[in-house]
Amino acid sequence: MNDMTRAEIRESDTRTRILTTADRLYRQIGYQKTTVADIARELGMSPANIYRFFRSKDEINEAVGHQLLGEVITTAVEIARRDAPAAERLRALFATVQHMNAERFTVEKKLHELVALAISENWEMVKAYVERMDGVIATIIADGTARGEFRSGDTKHAARCLHTAMIRYSHPRLMVECADFPDPTLDQMLDFILAALR
Repeated sequence: MNDMTRAEIRESDTRTRILTTADRLYRQIGYQKTTVADIARELGMSPANIYRFFRSKDEINEAVGHQLLGEVITTAVEIARRDAPAAERLRALFATVQHMNAERFTVEKKLHELVALAISENWEMVKAYVERMDGVIATIIADGTARGEFRSGDTKHAARCLHTAMIRYSHPRLMVECADFPDPTLDQMLDFILAALR
């Protein structure tokens, strides 16, 4: 292993440690109250050293949010790859995403604030997340069509429609605002959408 490779590994490890610490502090005291100096203090570093890895606090915010949404995408891809009927995978996908987001954004309200800001300001990571999730959903629909479960059609368009229809079960602000309005349930909405796909 050469020195450059060691340096790259060290740099990657340091970035990971910064993000892990920022994530923990955001959960404890909120992203707005957490300063770069707080993150540096927790790591035994200087703020200037943090800025070697991230140009600004906004860049740290985006990286933490990207990491959170990346975990949801990873789980969605695992569900999409299961050997099961497409309708079953779509149900599992949306139930899992709802559960993950409810846990993070209603129980961990301080993280909810960061993701709500990212959505309201249309951060690049949110656009990337929506496109990736649309792609995962389209893959399941295409497989369902190939298996004869769904009628043929534009799978990308169907995925976008399905994702949009299910947004209240995954969008952090809508999940909070719709908490007192339980109907239709996630299963009822999926029954309706799956009937349309068939």
